[in-house]
Amino acid sequence: MPPLKDKVPPHNDEAEQAALGAMLLDNDAIDTAIQYIRADDFYSNANRRVFKAVLNLYNQGRQRADIITVVAELRQAGELDGAGGPAYVASLTNVVPSSANIDYYAKIVQDCSLRRSLIKISGEINLRSFDESIESGQLLEETQQKIFELDEERRTVSFKSAKELIPQAIDMIESLYHSKEAYTGIASGFDDLDKLTSGFQKSELAIIGARPSVGKTALALSMAAHISVGKKIPTAFFSLEMSDMALALRLISAEARIESEKIRSGFLQPQDFHGLMTAAGRIYEAPLYIVDTPGMKLLDLRAQARRLCVQQEVKIIFVDYITLISSDNYQLPRHEQIAEISRSLKSLARELNIPIVALSQLRRDAEGKKPNLADIRESGSIEQDADLVMFLHRPRESDLKGGKEAEDGTTELIIAKQRNGPVGTVKIVFLPRYAKFVPFARVN
Repeated sequence: MPPLKDKVPPHNDEAEQAALGAMLLDNDAIDTAIQYIRADDFYSNANRRVFKAVLNLYNQGRQRADIITVVAELRQAGELDGAGGPAYVASLTNVVPSSANIDYYAKIVQDCSLRRSLIKISGEINLRSFDESIESGQLLEETQQKIFELDEERRTVSFKSAKELIPQAIDMIESLYHSKEAYTGIASGFDDLDKLTSGFQKSELAIIGARPSVGKTALALSMAAHISVGKKIPTAFFSLEMSDMALALRLISAEARIESEKIRSGFLQPQDFHGLMTAAGRIYEAPLYIVDTPGMKLLDLRAQARRLCVQQEVKIIFVDYITLISSDNYQLPRHEQIAEISRSLKSLARELNIPIVALSQLRRDAEGKKPNLADIRESGSIEQDADLVMFLHRPRESDLKGGKEAEDGTTELIIAKQRNGPVGTVKIVFLPRYAKFVPFARVN
């Protein structure tokens, strides 16, 4: 192995020159090249300047990029000498006979650039690893984030023709037709809701909004319990407000149908223990993973979500709740931080190809009335990024008529937005003794 000082970063001058030569010979090759490479991917400063000039002409669309126009563009920008002069630009077209292999040349340039980026990242992490003032956990998260950002930047924009898509769509329809599953997504356990949504869909961000004490966490836990305990589907629950032990006690209370107050106080009857242990056994066997981290940073949430999906094969994630996530950009105004968090959760759902269900507070103005999309707190970006937005609404005692009791638990679950389906309202019932929601038809 050669000494470190003798190592040259990965690069391929011939591939860089061949890619530029192909772009100068055929402007259609530019369309292919820009799917794989950017200016920073070129190791040679001269080649980087030539590429930028070609790209400027391409973006302007007024004239084709060839030797004459590129030299003129470089001269006007004062970059001609740095690009090797007119002779170097002219020589690029002699490297390749045609533009037929532009994708091959571009991929070589991209691969070398990726390797240089990995070397840079590993070098930075290596240096920071010697700094004992930085926690090892933070270093691990930084490394994962840098690798993820690098992967995001390298994703190639592609397209598919109708001839490719239609057969795939027909295959999916036939698969659904022959499937015994009632819904295409992950069922929430509330049939009336699932009939409207077909369950929580892959790659989608769902929002459940409500004012405090209406039952956002209880609804999310009820859904998570149905999915993990009832259906044995691996589920993750990120709790930024309640402790993991408090959630565990809630789950046992709801599953055993034993009043939560009895469990917290310890005033149980001997006959309660059989139901309690049976319920605890079902939860014990469930593929449910609870992450209890108050004020969790967005970076940490993404890293933990990726780890759970890889190691535990988690199929759906609940986040309680979105405005308690800490942004990594503290200098931004709060509404911009929430917008960043919202976009990040949506991109995470697409990256992991699973549904993410996030809870959200509503504005104080929503108190006592049916909420709408304008009532989502902190940022309108949540409304824009979400594929599905639901609101919990339970009338206050003063709003009820006809002698109804405010404590009957009847709650409206309002589907205010669904990108790929209808909107509407379904009734569910809150059982306060167990902090649990059940379908309206199952109340006994």
